[in-house]
Amino acid sequence: MVEGERPSRLAAGQDPVKRQQILEGANRVFSQMGFDAASMNDITREAGVSKGTIYVYFDSKEELFMELCNHYREVLFADIYHALESDGDLRDALIEFGTALATVVTSDVVIRAQRVVIGVAERMPSMSREFYERGPRRGQALMRALIDKHVAAGTLDIEDTELATYQLADLFMSGMFKKRLFGCMATQPSQELIRKTVTSGVDVFLKAYKR
Repeated sequence: MVEGERPSRLAAGQDPVKRQQILEGANRVFSQMGFDAASMNDITREAGVSKGTIYVYFDSKEELFMELCNHYREVLFADIYHALESDGDLRDALIEFGTALATVVTSDVVIRAQRVVIGVAERMPSMSREFYERGPRRGQALMRALIDKHVAAGTLDIEDTELATYQLADLFMSGMFKKRLFGCMATQPSQELIRKTVTSGVDVFLKAYKR
């Protein structure tokens, strides 16, 4: 920059602080009101920005909600996949990953997001598909890659690794996820319960498929 020249202003819609301010306001509104009842006016008031400002960053309530999901996905899921890259003991790797995954998936913020998506799935199927493609599908692909590697090495004997991957994911969450989703378990399960459930699920999986 030339000496004496003023620093350039951020282009419209490029201020990360303002963007985060809007996302935090939207999170509070969606949590309190749900997706359908919430409006962009509600979000502008909660975020403390003008309607003109919010539309510089987001074209619609739908885009704002998906961006909020992506933001929390990056924050919450960032460090849980490293266990799937392990070359160590398969059982240990699956228990470590399953425990981390179940902890996040049964958390308040993720359960709230999934309830919102389910609530609009029939009316807005494209939004629910995008939520799935960017979230659960990614985790499933990484799990399947690990399982495929062990099938190729002869550790596991599995004909349909895609099906086996979904089975394992369900075993991680047995007795916890649906209870959380439908409000039958008001608070997140303890780490003790999560680890016990995941360990049992992994052992059932390996008993079925380990050579």
